[in-house]
Amino acid sequence: MLSLKPVGRDASARKYDIITALGAYALAGGKHDHRLVLRFVTLITARYNWARNELAVGQREIARLWSVDERTVKREMAKLRASGWLVVKRQGARGRVTEYGVDLDTILESTRAHWPNVGPDFDLRMQGGPEPSKVVALPPRGTTSTPPEPDGSEWTLAQAILHREDPGLYSSWLHNLKRDGRAGERLTLQAPSKFHGAYVQTHLIARLLRAVQAVDGDISEVVISVG
Repeated sequence: MLSLKPVGRDASARKYDIITALGAYALAGGKHDHRLVLRFVTLITARYNWARNELAVGQREIARLWSVDERTVKREMAKLRASGWLVVKRQGARGRVTEYGVDLDTILESTRAHWPNVGPDFDLRMQGGPEPSKVVALPPRGTTSTPPEPDGSEWTLAQAILHREDPGLYSSWLHNLKRDGRAGERLTLQAPSKFHGAYVQTHLIARLLRAVQAVDGDISEVVISVG
């Protein structure tokens, strides 16, 4: 998994990734999630020391920042501690506010299921995969790849259908998929890279399944692997 300690050359990008993951988590939930995460993100953006993992701010100041009363602050901070996102590093005493730390590992586990909602590139980066190239290699303008000669397999027959439907799309994303095997009703196709496979899985898997089922109605699932 990606090391998300927000220090060093990539610190700014890592902070944005953490905040993005929190936002995706909140938006997938209900209104109470929206409000709690918005308050949390606002608090750490305004007052959290990322380098020292330190959040030391009084309830009165938090109440002013959130435009709520101190009773609400106590309730919301208790929720954040219960979730494991905030941990007490030093308990407050007379004349001294409680010092908190942010548990990034717990935040990652809480938000992991919603990383794909941001996009396959974000999901791969958060999983620790190599950053995909910003430039996707496409065939030269006006040229297309032709499907292979049918060899009797369901995939070569489906490729002819996919090429006929959209030659440009076929050449850009589907031509390089290789048949990796079949187990019962599941057909596995191999992509040349993680980014390529993630894009096909996210955007084109339904089109692939329709084409394959047109030539073999016994197939109920198409899975993308990475070579």
